[in-house]
Amino acid sequence: MSALNGRILVTGGAGFIGSALVWALNQRGHSDIVISDILGTDEKWRNLVSLRYADYIEAPEFRRQIAQNPRALGRFSTVFHLGACSATTEKNASYLADNNYSYTKELAAWALETDARFIYASSAATYGDGAQGMDDCDENLHRLRPLNMYGYSKHLFDIHAQKVGWLPRIVGVKYFNVFGPNEDHKGEMRSLVNKAYRQILNTGRVELFKSHRADYKDGEQMRDFLYVKDAVEMTLHFAEHAVGRSAGGLYNLGSGDANTWLSLTRAIFQALGREPQIDFIEMPEVLRGKYQYYTRADVGKLRATGYNRPTTALTAAVRDYVQDYLAPDRKLGG
Repeated sequence: MSALNGRILVTGGAGFIGSALVWALNQRGHSDIVISDILGTDEKWRNLVSLRYADYIEAPEFRRQIAQNPRALGRFSTVFHLGACSATTEKNASYLADNNYSYTKELAAWALETDARFIYASSAATYGDGAQGMDDCDENLHRLRPLNMYGYSKHLFDIHAQKVGWLPRIVGVKYFNVFGPNEDHKGEMRSLVNKAYRQILNTGRVELFKSHRADYKDGEQMRDFLYVKDAVEMTLHFAEHAVGRSAGGLYNLGSGDANTWLSLTRAIFQALGREPQIDFIEMPEVLRGKYQYYTRADVGKLRATGYNRPTTALTAAVRDYVQDYLAPDRKLGG
């Protein structure tokens, strides 16, 4: 039975992946959705304009209400907890510990108490430099060494959920490098596709970081790039199907392939019908010791739950994003 046959909560629902998830739910005919987020002073409110949902509540008020009375906001069949600070450069460790760790603990306890399916965003940043591998086996958690506080804040909850016995009853999804529509508000955390598109329009060229490892040439650092439309399909799988509902634990969400920054950049130029013009620049000192040179999701565990949709090829995903969203300045659903 689908866990989507009832009211749905999406925290971070005005953000990048959150708003894409709401869009995908709308595509399936679901609109009994409550969105929680912090709209603040950026432009992410624009992601909500074309979406259909029942109500919106600011995250601090939502947190206060469920702390006072777990039943205050009624029952939900599924909780998608995608609300977090996702800036890998955030230096306020206390803020990350509260917002990404403590709040997730509170929400998970509340969801389990009210018998809601709880699906939350962990991150591939928990894998650090990948020296301990990037497989999503729950038993490997204590070996992981995140490179930044964002990754560590996500790792803290994964460890906690395992320690208190929640992990078999909830789902944590480890997103790899997700890109696509509705990320404009993310500033420096936007994908290269978004940044490069604007660089090309302004200068005709794209800047990439030089490599500071001898085993990787400039531009040949590799990432598992995942289109946001695929990311939300994978996420919804864990609520939509009976096999998905019975699955608990941590799951990598990625394409399963590693592509270079050069391959990604050439796909952007191709989508614009231009010849590649690429400059290599020095990597900022603050990033050098925290930079992942290679990521690739092992998605065997995801596939074993019955998820069998193919992922969008990189060139096709970039073309869709550039031509159907960036060029006409459209949002998902717009």
